[in-house]
Amino acid sequence: MRILSGVQPSGKLHVGNYFGAIRQFVDLQHKGSGLYFIADLHALTTVRDAAKLRELTRDVVITFLALGLDPERATLFKQSDVPEVSELSWILSTVTPMGLLERAHSFKDKVAHGISPDHGLFAYPVLMAADILIYRSDVVPVGKDQKQHLEITRDIAVKFNQTYCPGFDPSTGKGGVLKLPDAMIMEDTAIVPGIDGQKMSKSYNNTIELFAPDKETQKRIMSIKTDSTPVEAPKDPEKCTVYALLKLFATPEELAIIRDQYLRGGVGYGDFKKQLVQLFMRQFGEARRRQAELMKNADYVDEVLARGAERARKIASELMDEVRKVTGLR
Repeated sequence: MRILSGVQPSGKLHVGNYFGAIRQFVDLQHKGSGLYFIADLHALTTVRDAAKLRELTRDVVITFLALGLDPERATLFKQSDVPEVSELSWILSTVTPMGLLERAHSFKDKVAHGISPDHGLFAYPVLMAADILIYRSDVVPVGKDQKQHLEITRDIAVKFNQTYCPGFDPSTGKGGVLKLPDAMIMEDTAIVPGIDGQKMSKSYNNTIELFAPDKETQKRIMSIKTDSTPVEAPKDPEKCTVYALLKLFATPEELAIIRDQYLRGGVGYGDFKKQLVQLFMRQFGEARRRQAELMKNADYVDEVLARGAERARKIASELMDEVRKVTGLR
């Protein structure tokens, strides 16, 4: 089973990235052939500083390694190190209906939050489809809120196969050059709230970074928005962003005690935030130590990326030979 996913280097990775994706990626490397890429081409829609993009890309690689991704088990590489992806993206764009892109939730959501719409943002699903299809991916792990991404990819693959492969059967997915991938819905994926209560996202500047300095991390957690309920009064845990984050880190036994403290009153939000700081450090302490070591070992990181790109390009080149043949480019 070939498993594929990617992460954009558009900002420092955060708690939402870990619980929403990276934790599952690390687990999945033991269940199939995993390809995990750093989506630096996608990041060009928001990162327009060359030095910053290089820095963020490296940060993502180091983060994956620090959190347990094993480059001997999984292929870790940069999207831009496989130029065949850009070629396939253009070819797919020639058969992708405009209406399909106009219905993409991600585009509408980003525009609604003030991100300036451009062609790159609008055509994002086509490049994403190329990312998935070029490696003949069997499954792509996604959260429930990202299922549409896979549906669009499958629609584009069907359109291409119908256009260029006379023997293609859309009901079975057989007879086409492009394999139809399946979504692997990660049921335990958490929708992680940011410090303002919205979904944690780099786009909203409401994140808690995984590897920020200790003091900065503590300051960020202590700035989580709460209501004005007095210390002595009972509090509703289900309406509290701090509690929603505590649920991710605490054991069931610890969470039962915390919940009781909310309901009884007598404990202020500041104390709950301090508990969250402690649990955060417990969860990521070892990874933060590994991250610091990897930051000093540039040669090893470069070697991981070079080996990953070589493996990924071999797979991509084989698919592109077939695509060029059926389209008449070769």
